Amino acid sequence: MATFLYRLGRFSFRKRHVVALFWVALLALAGAGAAGAPAAGNSSFSIPGTEAQKAFDLLDERFPGASADGATARVVFKAPDGQKMTDPGNKAAVQDTVAELSGGAEVTQVTDPYQGGGVSQDGTVAYASVTYEVPGMELEESSREALKAAAEDARDSGLTVEIGGDALQAVPETGSAEIIGIGVAAVVLVITLGSLLAAGLPLLTAIVGVGIGVATITALASTLDLGSTTSILASMIGLAVGIDYALFVVSRYRAELAEGREREEAAGRAVGTAGSAVVFAGLTVVIALVGLSVVNIPMLTKMGIAAAGTVAVAVLIALTLIPAVLGYAGRRVRPAGEKSKLLGGGRAKDKADKPNMGTRWASFVVRRPLAVLLLGVVGLGATAVPAGSLELGLPDDGSQPTSTTQRRAYDLLSEGFGPGFNGPLVVVVDAQGSDDPQAVFQQAGDEIKALDNVVNVAPAAPNKAGDTATIAVIPDAKPSSAATEDLVHDIRAAGADIKDGTGAEVLVTGATAMNIDVSQKLNDALVPYLVLVVGLAFLLLIVVFRSILVPLKAALGFLLSVLAALGAVVAVYQWGWLSGLMGVEETGPIMSMMPIFMVGVVFGLAMDYEVFLVTRIREAHVHGEKPAQAVVTGFRYSARVVTAAAVIMIAVFSGFIGSSDSMVKMIGFGLAIAVLFDAFVVRMAIVPAVLALLGAKAWWLPKWMDRALPNVDVEGESLAAHAGTADKDDEDKELVRA
Repeated sequence: MATFLYRLGRFSFRKRHVVALFWVALLALAGAGAAGAPAAGNSSFSIPGTEAQKAFDLLDERFPGASADGATARVVFKAPDGQKMTDPGNKAAVQDTVAELSGGAEVTQVTDPYQGGGVSQDGTVAYASVTYEVPGMELEESSREALKAAAEDARDSGLTVEIGGDALQAVPETGSAEIIGIGVAAVVLVITLGSLLAAGLPLLTAIVGVGIGVATITALASTLDLGSTTSILASMIGLAVGIDYALFVVSRYRAELAEGREREEAAGRAVGTAGSAVVFAGLTVVIALVGLSVVNIPMLTKMGIAAAGTVAVAVLIALTLIPAVLGYAGRRVRPAGEKSKLLGGGRAKDKADKPNMGTRWASFVVRRPLAVLLLGVVGLGATAVPAGSLELGLPDDGSQPTSTTQRRAYDLLSEGFGPGFNGPLVVVVDAQGSDDPQAVFQQAGDEIKALDNVVNVAPAAPNKAGDTATIAVIPDAKPSSAATEDLVHDIRAAGADIKDGTGAEVLVTGATAMNIDVSQKLNDALVPYLVLVVGLAFLLLIVVFRSILVPLKAALGFLLSVLAALGAVVAVYQWGWLSGLMGVEETGPIMSMMPIFMVGVVFGLAMDYEVFLVTRIREAHVHGEKPAQAVVTGFRYSARVVTAAAVIMIAVFSGFIGSSDSMVKMIGFGLAIAVLFDAFVVRMAIVPAVLALLGAKAWWLPKWMDRALPNVDVEGESLAAHAGTADKDDEDKELVRA
């Protein structure tokens, strides 16, 4: 592989006009497709194999035209102090609002609070439900404006009016913090590479890669039903790995220049060595992201595949566009150790042979490996403790900031009707095969009323055929509580008994039941996903490092860092530690898909640092250095670059903490803290400590496996065969120029 990539690097450097034109054309094509495509909507949230989804599909079949997936809004009214919503003036204002809303172009139904039981028992709160014919993200802006205008008109009469539901759902914004993250990355690159031009190359190529990836996702969003958060997460991951991969290739290129090689040869060797590490690091990320499909949640699968595609583009750009751009830069990209005049280049060096920070740190770890290992493991173990209290759920209006109208509507409904009113359960009774469907509906309602934690059970509402009915159930506790989850299981247990006696099927659905089923499905998928992803990557790393213990150590280190990261997420977003600093206005359960998504993404990114760091150590060991000295040598050449790459990733991920979307905000924090733990504790401390303790045994591989495994030559040993030819070519070029 190193030989192929070496030739690809030299070709891209030499034929830079062709390569650059190809990527520019690809970016333009993707941009044109995105410009002409419909806006991304909210991806349909289907969960195959769950009872809640089965009931939802049954509703679509048996209640045609009911717009089961249409947007909903609850316009909540509260009377002024000392008044009731039944007072004539207040009642007239509400009925005017209902009439105003009923005339909306996309509105299918508006319920009158005074006819549908929408007034609280104490008479201070009332609500009107509005149903639309299209999902929330597909609503015309005019419909949202009409909803807000109707609420404002009601406020003019003296009522407190707030709006809940998904009708006001908007495309999440990442905020200015994302730009700050890129700015931090730029500063780190300048410091690391010592040149504004060299620092700009990784940023430029990463932006091109993310632009192609995000534009392609935008162009296909409507066709493939990609959600609005898909492009945000793809840009988050694509930008981070794109900068890092380009940084590794540029750094190796400058190191090759420092050894006296011609620029084309240096580009070829940089792609042949660092590029090999990029390929395998990218493969681990792609495996982890595509592996999300085993969860069998379409939205998560699409997010993973889209992000994996962006990572693949970042790898290809690092292998081709980077050497091409280096060709354009020419002598303005200086050898390692030299800085541009703007940054102090040309000044005399006081201590030319002074060991760098990576050398000093590795020497310290090699001298005290056991102490460093214990300190790192104990520290991460302590940070992982909060993960034992992990509570999973999906965000609802109760997790919104208190400044939003959705959250205020949620609180008003809880005040007037009880906390369970915000998470009603929809029980679907399929009595198609029953002799007396009406009796089955009555029996189901009676048995549900007898259960604990039930506040109200509405009369059964049958369809036109009379063979299927829905029963609305209001729990006593809030939607995300354990008591509501127990109630869902109790209703399903009662439904099983009804089915045994009558043959009718009783199913529970609704947003609350769907959230419970999603959490369970994700929990059940976590172990198989871990086995698949870690197993495949373990085999891949065996091929890369030709060792059993090094990949095993890499996997165990990853598990430690991801558990510590989950502990930090629980401490901030569930317990509320440092919540003000992180912009967390409301604590609550951790998003259900957070653990499995973090496992997938963090594993891929953690293996990036493992591959880049350990391949340099193995390269030194293969060339004859003793194990301890190889660790020091590997850190001398790679610690600075890996540190810079980690800081860049942390900066980019931290930028997404400023997002308006709670899911993106939490993922940004989780990935940033996971990279911090993995890069600086696991890879920079635990890895060299373990390698120092293992010595030569770290590179042990059974002879039969050594013969069976392909030699991918990540260290670039085969490139030595090209040295003579390349040097002869360089001499010929010098003679021609002379």
